[in-house]
Amino acid sequence: MVKEHESEDASNPKMNSYLDFEKPIAEIEGKIHELRHLSDGNGVNIIEEVSRLQSRVDKILRQTYSKLSPWQKAQVARHQMRPHFSDYVKALIEDFTPLAGDRIFAEDLAIVGGLGRFRGHSLMIIGHEKGADTDGRLRHNFGMANPEGYRKAVRLMRMAERFSLPVVTLVDTPGAYPGVGAEERGQAEAIARSIETCLDLRTPIISAIIGEGGSGGAIALAVANRILMLEHATYSVITPEGCAAILWRSAEYAQEAAEALKMTAQDLHKLAVVDEIVGEPIGGAHRSPEVAIAALGDALGNALEELRVFGGSDLRAQRREKFLEMGKASLS
Repeated sequence: MVKEHESEDASNPKMNSYLDFEKPIAEIEGKIHELRHLSDGNGVNIIEEVSRLQSRVDKILRQTYSKLSPWQKAQVARHQMRPHFSDYVKALIEDFTPLAGDRIFAEDLAIVGGLGRFRGHSLMIIGHEKGADTDGRLRHNFGMANPEGYRKAVRLMRMAERFSLPVVTLVDTPGAYPGVGAEERGQAEAIARSIETCLDLRTPIISAIIGEGGSGGAIALAVANRILMLEHATYSVITPEGCAAILWRSAEYAQEAAEALKMTAQDLHKLAVVDEIVGEPIGGAHRSPEVAIAALGDALGNALEELRVFGGSDLRAQRREKFLEMGKASLS
């Protein structure tokens, strides 16, 4: 959960975006902000004191983020200031042309996709969009897609295959939308069809878990030749709160559920569910979005170069074998 900390200056957005376990950091950065505010126009030299406090912040950040618990990582993955799909597209993709609609029912803004150029090469990029503010979150339904979102993704992936374009997917969703209407329109079938399409596609697919990877809503876009995962992202069959509600009949046990779910990038890399962990800046992607985006861009570039040499049949066979092998390492 994000805990708000009061500040004398509401113009500083960081003052309202600290997580519960970041309270010591919030207090020191609050002092730094006050010092800078007081020194404006007063000719007071605060460089030495600010430098000392900033060093303390950096030290605490390193210590805190080097030993985050799974539950704390879940909070970081959900941080409201973490870069979203639109941020990655804006920074990494040239000439992005969004494509809308599933050609069956409607447009779903929880999943956004389109054509663009990445480092000189054309591709199809598809991903969950949560929205950056209240209006955006409501418009994009907090990244929870309806069946038409997944059917749109299938349409775009097939289009990419037709033109021999690689597909990149960015996953960031608490799960597919669980509403009655979504179920009536075939939510489960739409997710299954998206997974089937990913397995069948004769073009490279690279997926990156950039925030939350929740349940079937995430895996519908994450069946890929290469699966990347940001250092503090999460990926699991259910949210910790949902798991706790089922097993202990109380969301208060979310921390224990997060431990049991093995939902962190580090756990999933050991289990061979993800292929590569992409490092985040100290303090998480929300503190330095540009650095996090650049790191993912480099990882995507390397993965695309590795896969370009394979033919369609080899890519499909490799993808299927990859998912058949998952879990065997943990059983041996």
